[in-house]
Amino acid sequence: MRRSAISILAVLVFGMVLTGVKAVESDDPFLWLEDIRGAQALDWVTSQNQITFKALKSDPYYAQDYQVLLQMLDADDRIPAGQLHGDVVLNFWQDKEHVRGIWRQTTVESYESAAPQWDTLLDLDRLSAEEGKNWVYKGATCSADLSRCLLKLSPDGGDTVVLREYAPAGKRFVENGFSLGEAKAEAAYVDADTILFSTDFGQGTLTKAGYPRIVKLWRRGQNIDDAKPVFEAKTDDVIASPATYHSPYGADAMVSRGVNYFETEYYDVTADGGTIQIPLPLSAEVQGVMHAGAPHEQLLATLRSDWTPPGQAKIAQGSLIAFPLKSFLDTNELPRVDVLYTPGQRSSVERVAIGRDAVYAAIYSNVVGSIRAFHRDSAGAWHDSELALPKGGSTGVASANGYGPGAYFRFEDFLTPATVYADHDGQLAAIKSAPARFDAAPYAASQYEAVSKDGTRIPYFVVRAKNASGPGPMLLYGYGGFEISQTPFYWSSMGRLWLSRGSAYAVANIRGGGEFGPAWHQAALKTNRQKSYDDFIAVAEDMLRRGLTTSKQLGIMGGSNGGLLVATVAVERPDLFAAVVCQVPLLDMIRYTKFGAGASWIAEYGDPDNADERAAILRYSPYQNVRAGVKYPPFLFVTATSDDRVTPIHARKMAAKLEAGGNEVLFFENTEGGHAAASDHAEQAEMNALTMVYLRQKLMPSR
Repeated sequence: MRRSAISILAVLVFGMVLTGVKAVESDDPFLWLEDIRGAQALDWVTSQNQITFKALKSDPYYAQDYQVLLQMLDADDRIPAGQLHGDVVLNFWQDKEHVRGIWRQTTVESYESAAPQWDTLLDLDRLSAEEGKNWVYKGATCSADLSRCLLKLSPDGGDTVVLREYAPAGKRFVENGFSLGEAKAEAAYVDADTILFSTDFGQGTLTKAGYPRIVKLWRRGQNIDDAKPVFEAKTDDVIASPATYHSPYGADAMVSRGVNYFETEYYDVTADGGTIQIPLPLSAEVQGVMHAGAPHEQLLATLRSDWTPPGQAKIAQGSLIAFPLKSFLDTNELPRVDVLYTPGQRSSVERVAIGRDAVYAAIYSNVVGSIRAFHRDSAGAWHDSELALPKGGSTGVASANGYGPGAYFRFEDFLTPATVYADHDGQLAAIKSAPARFDAAPYAASQYEAVSKDGTRIPYFVVRAKNASGPGPMLLYGYGGFEISQTPFYWSSMGRLWLSRGSAYAVANIRGGGEFGPAWHQAALKTNRQKSYDDFIAVAEDMLRRGLTTSKQLGIMGGSNGGLLVATVAVERPDLFAAVVCQVPLLDMIRYTKFGAGASWIAEYGDPDNADERAAILRYSPYQNVRAGVKYPPFLFVTATSDDRVTPIHARKMAAKLEAGGNEVLFFENTEGGHAAASDHAEQAEMNALTMVYLRQKLMPSR
């Protein structure tokens, strides 16, 4: 009876809400800002940028902060991120001499030395000058023998890329090689002369989310029109993606069908281009294939939900599992599924990387990391051990070598810069350490817990001076979405330009993230989204209760989903915050599915076309909830014209609406950079310097 009454009430409320929202949409005075590259909208952007530059670049701290940030970004003593590929290490590098960057390689022995000798494979600055385009490097996928690679090059830093085949040994693009024009395309080598790929094949070949839904098999020498169709997803799906898992022992080609953002079907691709569906639940996420010589290859996956394989006991949500893939392909029957690791209630499997000889997993407990290595013996039994890495911070697998021995691991925390460790026959050795960018001795990182509205304990970290007494300026950072965790990290710019000036910062581990596994994420999905915002507000209030800061000294910052987070809580609790930095955000949640890749996130936020979900969205959507006559905290919006994932539409409209209501707003829209809002170090330094000056002005004006 109670359920019926609630349902009727919800329908009545929704009916009133829907009518109101339709009126709001039709009367929206800022729809013209949705014309991303329209002349009127870009004139508005230029005007807003000039206002922001006048307010922030004229500040005496700006030039100083910009130079400090640029020097740190360009510093030669940064750790070059190394991607292991047999006896070679690949790296992409940007500095003051290589603004667009260079793609380069060295040997494993040289990389692990104090002064690696790099061989430049491709100079992006030179290529950009020769071709008259500002190419932005977006990664490379290579054949097993490294004879061919498909380079992903973006013309403006967005997700739309050009794929061009490159021969590293000859340092040249392959004449008449595999090539794909501008699209959100993906490709993977089956062998050196065959690729699986997906792209925009023309009208009707994309999903509603704007991603490819058709995968084809393309052999060298064929015309692209003759490539064999392998798989076709539905229009309502998110994406169809190719993948190949290589090792010295063989390769497995696969296609994944993204039913939604968190549910996927996987298919093995046969030699003739056929497909066989792999019997995993939709909640499974394939991590890769470990080959130890056929028929022993193991498919590794993690589970977002509980799963009971046929004839076996239930396997818990969050577990890392494995089973022999070839055995299934030969018999069409699911073999016994092994459980390698099951996390506890306050722990998670953060990342899995598969090497030639071992499987590595970053395991976090109460937001503190470790690495476990899993080996399979000759009898088929799995054994694991924890690697001897430092405690109390973040641990990650920097690169696992699928073509040779060993792996690289990374450790850092809030006050300790990163160190990279190499696995040498089971023995760890520190091979590279980043220098300190600020004196950490006066500061301490502490972990606290807040209690959210529904009684859930929410952890958060605070970094501040050891001798601090009483409240002071504080920046609270959060994300809270897509099962992405906020683990301890060395925030060099905040240490150098914020802590050293007498301020502090905090990082919240709210629901919606992945800090405690899939359940922590799922607790704030769709109609439960408000829990994420309640958690963030609870952390802010807890810091006030502890006397760490005051509402007049508390600023908040977040990007993308984190931009939605900080805007939502600022609109809900304008009394609680003194400044908001809102970066590349989603904000108009009633129309978010109409922009960029928005339709792909319905599984996260809900569907505005669904009655119950629309009502829940409307209750928090920042753009719709800005009210006339309410004074909101000052906002700084940061976005990019070339962001084709979220798009600048959200930030533009929200800034205009707040400004029209008499609120204090600054807005900065970079031209290129895509969802990162910056494509080179100078642009990153500009964006971060504007942010640092803004926070200083708002939270510590007398210092």
